[in-house]
Amino acid sequence: MISPNLVTLLYLIASVCFIQALKGLSHPTTSRRGNLFGMVGMAIAVLTTAALIAGLASHGMAGIDLGWIVLGLLIGGSVGTVMAKRVEMTKMPELIAFMHSMIGLAAVAIAIAVIAEPHAFNIVANGLPLPTGNRFELVIGTFVGAITFSGSVIAFGKLSGTYKFRLFQGASVVFPGQHMLNLVLAIVMLAFGAWFIATQMWLPYAVMLLIAFALGVLIIIPIGGADMPVVISMLNSYSGWAAAGIGFSLNNPMLIIAGSLVGSSGAVLSYIMCKAMNRSFFSVILGGFGAAPGAAQNGGQAQRSVKSGSPEDSAFLMSNAESVTIVPGYGLAVARAQHALKELAQKLTDQGVIVKYAIHPVAGRMPGHMNVLLAEAEVPYDQVFEMDDINGEFAQTDVVLVLGANDVVNPAAKNDPNSPIAGMPILEAYKARTVIVNKRSMATGYAGLDNELFYMDKTMMVFGDAKKVIEGMVKAIE
Repeated sequence: MISPNLVTLLYLIASVCFIQALKGLSHPTTSRRGNLFGMVGMAIAVLTTAALIAGLASHGMAGIDLGWIVLGLLIGGSVGTVMAKRVEMTKMPELIAFMHSMIGLAAVAIAIAVIAEPHAFNIVANGLPLPTGNRFELVIGTFVGAITFSGSVIAFGKLSGTYKFRLFQGASVVFPGQHMLNLVLAIVMLAFGAWFIATQMWLPYAVMLLIAFALGVLIIIPIGGADMPVVISMLNSYSGWAAAGIGFSLNNPMLIIAGSLVGSSGAVLSYIMCKAMNRSFFSVILGGFGAAPGAAQNGGQAQRSVKSGSPEDSAFLMSNAESVTIVPGYGLAVARAQHALKELAQKLTDQGVIVKYAIHPVAGRMPGHMNVLLAEAEVPYDQVFEMDDINGEFAQTDVVLVLGANDVVNPAAKNDPNSPIAGMPILEAYKARTVIVNKRSMATGYAGLDNELFYMDKTMMVFGDAKKVIEGMVKAIE
């Protein structure tokens, strides 16, 4: 049987790997190393836990069936491997939401198992009640896990955009008295949690669990699509705290450390995302862009005319420019056009054009979506610039190529104090000498707002699938 000291040491090594993983993922140039640290750390944690359980089973520990544990590991590992191999970049946010939901559900399942048979987890002797401290930890882990699960399911539906059920649609779902209902439910949930802590009865625990599932749905449905990057990082934080709460109950330092890392990093990321959108965290939770009054809906701009051109026109403008800045958006991800874009940038660079990529923190459907997309195409890191680093250069840029981005380049954030996105930091593409915008149509972005950039005299719209349009540009340059 593996010794407790060795288990503690291996868990400590895994924790150090997780810390290094977070450090590595903070920058594109070290992200591969960060991922490697994360994989090594998780492998150590899983194998150590498996060895510990196997040792307990070999010593005849009651309630442990090694066969079921191995089966669970095989099923979970196989599903994770298959999904990771098959997932497309455009579906990565949905995959993350799905994983968050599984973490939340796992926390709830573990909490129920601990309450049902605490002696099997070596918390108390058979027949004795759980200590009050353990009940408190289980209550926190349960309701945070339940909220994470149901909220992530709704986020998955909103991100997917393929379900007709209203709760799964990108637009916010609001109704009178919604916030008061959420407040009342939260108070009632905590009251039943306190009842469980005092009595360890199943009834208050079950009611608390059901209310938590309902709250997860009610918290996410009013959030519009434009705020989904914040939701993703917020749910990431929730899943971490749920794991940490259960870790305290199980006296498992690995769960406590890993959960705390995920919870704290997710909270910091949520703050960064809100700052990048000029939003407060509570304003996102209480509504979101989709609920903002005055937001234009699709079709509201049909009466206005734009100047349109062809891929060949765009290629001529870019090949005769000294500098070109590319602003990638979700349309680029949908079309899976990152490799064609890399080829276009290379063609322009070969002709002596200075090419840069400008990344907005909330472009796409999750934090870092565009960075990952460009990294997949092996775009040189020294060509990729964050918003704060490149905004000062747009006024001296000859051509800006916007690919499927809407809200992150909308001048209304700067020029219209009455706009729902007023004050939101944007990529100041409108300052460039010439702007080329590729979109499938004139449909609005997640915020549901018309974009004045599209109607400027300096702007040329190129309609069509991003991949086909970019391939047309490459062919025209050749």
